[in-house]
Amino acid sequence: MLKRTAVCWISSARYSHPLDPTIARKWTLMTRLRDYDIRVIGFSASLRPVAFHEQAGFYLLPQPPTSLLRYLTFFAFAPLLLLALVIRHDCRILVAQSPFEGAIAAFVKGISPLFGKRPKLIIENHNNFEEDLFMQRKIPFMSAYRALMLGLARYAFSRGDALRVISTSTSERASHFAPDLPRVRFMTWSDTDIFRAAGRRIPLAEATDLVYAGVLIPRKGVHILLESFARLDHPLAQLHLLGHPENADYASELKKQAVDLGIASRVRFHGAVSQKELAAYFGSARALVLPSLSEGLGRVVVEAMLTGTPVIGSRVGGIPDLIQDGENGLLVESGNVDKLTLALEKIYAADIERLGRHARDFARQFFSPEKYLDGYRRLFELVLDSNDKSDRATR
Repeated sequence: MLKRTAVCWISSARYSHPLDPTIARKWTLMTRLRDYDIRVIGFSASLRPVAFHEQAGFYLLPQPPTSLLRYLTFFAFAPLLLLALVIRHDCRILVAQSPFEGAIAAFVKGISPLFGKRPKLIIENHNNFEEDLFMQRKIPFMSAYRALMLGLARYAFSRGDALRVISTSTSERASHFAPDLPRVRFMTWSDTDIFRAAGRRIPLAEATDLVYAGVLIPRKGVHILLESFARLDHPLAQLHLLGHPENADYASELKKQAVDLGIASRVRFHGAVSQKELAAYFGSARALVLPSLSEGLGRVVVEAMLTGTPVIGSRVGGIPDLIQDGENGLLVESGNVDKLTLALEKIYAADIERLGRHARDFARQFFSPEKYLDGYRRLFELVLDSNDKSDRATR
């Protein structure tokens, strides 16, 4: 029996045990890469470290209660854990799920030859890593923090072997740091079978409600949406805000804003919902509205479209990769209340069934679990092929 190639993911993502069903389906899909033995470093859902095997081997660090402690824990212990996995399991591929985790993987890659190992490094770029964090919450000593983060990103990119990007904008940002690295582009994971199967609960022509889906942070522009919704002359419309209040202060400000604007009775804050619940909300909505000020791609755009729901989105980041203005949704200038208000009004006057059909057709073509799996297969083959060429060159 041929030995499988060991691959180790490193990220600051949190994993439960047993895995959340949506995440479990992702790693179950990855087991179809039968030539690869997959291991994952991340955070547990508690203060206890956890190790278990469920489709992949998971090695989870304890999760402290504050962001600062999480960063310190991650940068103190993740390098040791990753190096141990490289040595023990001969991990030939390291996958860092952001340039910042990439700095840890780059360090481990650099010292691995001391132990007779030479892993390859894939760096993933899912967003505008230079700015997004600072648009989510207030950061003390912002200038110093920014300089440190960019230094870590440059260090990672300088030692990477390949890139995984998810949109035109994330590819362009990565090119600024690593113009010569080969790359493969494909969307982040989505359990799309749920959305494909959901369909419409209310016919589009009869739907009046609008939905926002995403965490509640300033970068998502929900305050812009509330301003525009307050101006919308459609008394039957309700706005459903679906997502975890990741920035609690911002979420409180949004609730106060809704009261001040006189729309509190028509705005519903639902918090985090399951994928099945999210699909149901999409299937009852006139449109998804994503008024982001910055966005790597906007996975919820594809998920909403799979239910036949058009999307109004900002012309930022990767959103224009998904929305063809006037064909499967509407694009608006980011941060512009007037333009967003016009788009909200237009979505009630448009040929909504045509938009919905085009949205569903586009989403089905754009993403599937098979395309996701093929993206990683191509990435792994890309770095292993370069490794073989390097080995031949040194003989």
